[in-house]
Amino acid sequence: MKFGRPDTEFMNGGGSLMLVSCSCLMQLSSWSLLEANYFKRYVYNDYNFTIATLWSPFLVKSRDADHRGHDINSLMSLYLDEPDEAWLTQVEQFDYVIVSAGQWFFRPLIYHENGRVIGCHKCEQDMTSFVTSYGYRKAFRTVFRTLRSLKNYKGVTFLRTFSPSHFENGAWNEGGNCVRTSPFTKEETKLDGYVLEMYLTQVEELKAAEEQGLQRGLQFRLMDTTEAMLLRPDGHPNFYGHSPHRNMTLADCVHWCLPGPIDTWNEILLYMLKTGYRPSR
Repeated sequence: MKFGRPDTEFMNGGGSLMLVSCSCLMQLSSWSLLEANYFKRYVYNDYNFTIATLWSPFLVKSRDADHRGHDINSLMSLYLDEPDEAWLTQVEQFDYVIVSAGQWFFRPLIYHENGRVIGCHKCEQDMTSFVTSYGYRKAFRTVFRTLRSLKNYKGVTFLRTFSPSHFENGAWNEGGNCVRTSPFTKEETKLDGYVLEMYLTQVEELKAAEEQGLQRGLQFRLMDTTEAMLLRPDGHPNFYGHSPHRNMTLADCVHWCLPGPIDTWNEILLYMLKTGYRPSR
């Protein structure tokens, strides 16, 4: 694999990467690709089937708020009660919608609700400070509320749960990396700390959406991948996945290699679609 990891064990087992994985699994069929900015659609005319990614890292409306410009850790504003128009204008045409978001919520953020600033997250400004899960919860609540309110939306909504990172030997900006070449055993790690908090936040909001969705006959279903991915520190690019001529000083222990562990996500999705399986919570 060009610019890929030298080991291959990560390819065993199991966002936008899920779409790429799914498209790879369907390579035997003819398809066409439509792209616009971060949005992609794979159209399979033989099957009257389209898969797409509607890129919206916060799910709600956002904009840059840092006078120094945008970078990997710059300040951004989130409008927690306003859905992102990027997906809102297109979502009604889909039969199945997978909602996911995660790591972007750890950056410095200013929170807006009801047309005013209510506080921030890691902003180092003189205002109310909120924990990460506050904005995360409000974003999912807004998404689920919006989907229930859309007159022409009749799709099945899946929540794909939080995907953990695996930095070791330091944080992402402090020399952290992910050099492991085999999965954790269940005895080596467990679902706790911030990963558990983010996971439970999502699940609680989905449960509320499930109950409220019944009034319109809408299904909200849990696609629970968090614990499985927690066991896969070997599935990230680390310093690979790019031209060796690029000067990479930060390891990527957030995104996933393809092929790799996230191929399992599509296997889980297919199983849920075929059987109607609903995981117990």
